[in-house]
Amino acid sequence: MKFDRNTVIGFVILAALFFGYFYYTNKEQSAYRKDKLAKQQVEQARIDSINKANQPKQDSLARIQDSILKVTNPVAKFVLGDSIEKTSVLENSLIKVTFTNKGGQLKQVELKKFKGQDSLPVKLAGSDFDNISYSINTGSASVQRSAETADLFFSMGQTVTNKDGSQTLSFQLNPNDSSGRSITHEFTIRPDNYMVDFIVRMKNAAQLLTNNTMNLTWKYAAAQQESDISYEKQNTQVGYIKDGSFDYHTIAKRNDKNFDEKTTWIGIRQRFFYGILVAKNDFSSGSNMEWTIPADSARTVVRSTANMKLTVPAAAESAIPFSMYYGPSDYHILKKYDMRFEKLINLGQGMYSFVRPINKFLILPVFDFFNGLTKNPGIAIILLTLLIRLLISPLTYTSYLSGAKMKALRPEIAKLKDKFGEDKQAMSMEQMKLFREAGVNPLGGCIPALLQIPIFFALFSFFNAETALRGADFLWSHDLAAYDAPIKFGFNFPILGGHLSLFNVMACITSFMISWYSMSMTPDQSNPVLKYMPYIFPVFLLFFFNNLPSGLTWYYTVSNLVTLGLQFVIQNYIINHDKILEKIELNRKKPKTKSKWQERLEQMQEQQKKMKESQQRGRR
Repeated sequence: MKFDRNTVIGFVILAALFFGYFYYTNKEQSAYRKDKLAKQQVEQARIDSINKANQPKQDSLARIQDSILKVTNPVAKFVLGDSIEKTSVLENSLIKVTFTNKGGQLKQVELKKFKGQDSLPVKLAGSDFDNISYSINTGSASVQRSAETADLFFSMGQTVTNKDGSQTLSFQLNPNDSSGRSITHEFTIRPDNYMVDFIVRMKNAAQLLTNNTMNLTWKYAAAQQESDISYEKQNTQVGYIKDGSFDYHTIAKRNDKNFDEKTTWIGIRQRFFYGILVAKNDFSSGSNMEWTIPADSARTVVRSTANMKLTVPAAAESAIPFSMYYGPSDYHILKKYDMRFEKLINLGQGMYSFVRPINKFLILPVFDFFNGLTKNPGIAIILLTLLIRLLISPLTYTSYLSGAKMKALRPEIAKLKDKFGEDKQAMSMEQMKLFREAGVNPLGGCIPALLQIPIFFALFSFFNAETALRGADFLWSHDLAAYDAPIKFGFNFPILGGHLSLFNVMACITSFMISWYSMSMTPDQSNPVLKYMPYIFPVFLLFFFNNLPSGLTWYYTVSNLVTLGLQFVIQNYIINHDKILEKIELNRKKPKTKSKWQERLEQMQEQQKKMKESQQRGRR
């Protein structure tokens, strides 16, 4: 690569796009940090208020029963199935789900194939905050009372194994009156499946629900699962299908969402795990969802509360089907459900959505193939890098060839500079004429570099979202989805943080070597900015890449090593500089035709030259 003026322009454009991306990202992070403290204070005040309001309920079981169920007509009371909380477990090869009779609901999900920071199975929906509940009428016709199902104790049924291998567990709630009202919660898990089917069966729903509307509340606290909770929060989003269309929000940018149309599902995706609630008959309009970001010390990424409405038919018996997904945000797993869950995985979103097809159809399947072949994500990254560099090798060769052509013209460009001196317009006109005669495109070196930018952004998204990298050991890194931190400072250095990523250092050193090798083959630059700019870029990378996943910085290290090898081989053994000179001379002998754009450009330059000469004569 030869660093003439046009190549440097291409380099500057490329660097500006990189820095623009990081500026945009850092701006989002700054907004997140600015809002976080205020949200934490609001959340803490809300929690204190809730705890204070609920304190009487927590005193004793007798108070709970009295406050919820006490009515003037004793036959209208609901009979409690048990006086204490009892649990039951259903499990398959992927999940272990604990259910509780209090509220007849899911209590916790363990993911058997994923480990948390404590080396135990990842647990989702297992905090005291998590529950799913809806309001029912517990009084008689003359005395109206209501209760939340989460506060009521259901009767627990036996686990039934079905013919297809699925398992079903039911909970029942019955009144001791003659109204015929009853509620059954039925949960089913299937083999090798993360989805939990949940059906609410009601008898005489019109008496249980006001206006035949179920007001369901789903509370979900996404517990911290990664070592860097701040980075995990930045990569956490709320997603949903509303009126048939998918949409999402980053949790730091807003804290609520109103649903004016019917909604099929809502979900919280933290970086590698997903909690989703599906209404198979759709939630009604008028639903809403809000979320808060707790302090990092709470070890919780986000707490969300969804207040969703469903219309229940006024029939003697009604069934309201739901599904709940608690599992990894793995693209292939989510896509199998055919409900567009995978849309929330960041393979390219917002202004960078143009790279999503690259990830979806190229990088993801290729990485899956290599990872399945090697059983080692670090080695899979090496093979992925080599394949990508092979695919873009025509662009690389074109860039180096353009540099070689520009170098061949340097002596003549130097003569033009001596001839025209400070007359930049005349110099520009003659230089364009020289390029046209020689058949050289001055932008030939930077255009191939710009075409590689989508690959950069695609890989940046991929390495932040790929679940196979999570917890993967490679060399000194114990988690390719997080930064490697073999060097810790014991204090926070501005921008850099409290550690130094060794993969990042390697990426920066190899970037510096590329700049050094290129500049060593380039004549000395008189302009100090052009002379030292190639060395500045690796220094910026040291700061920007230090907190990025080690899988990404390992990729750039390998990519830079490949670049060094290609640069040396192409420049010394493939490009024939003598043939380039011969071809330039042949191009000069060919008759030239000017395009309309060239003619207009030369006319404009000629007019500007005449105007400048006229102004100079006027001053004299």
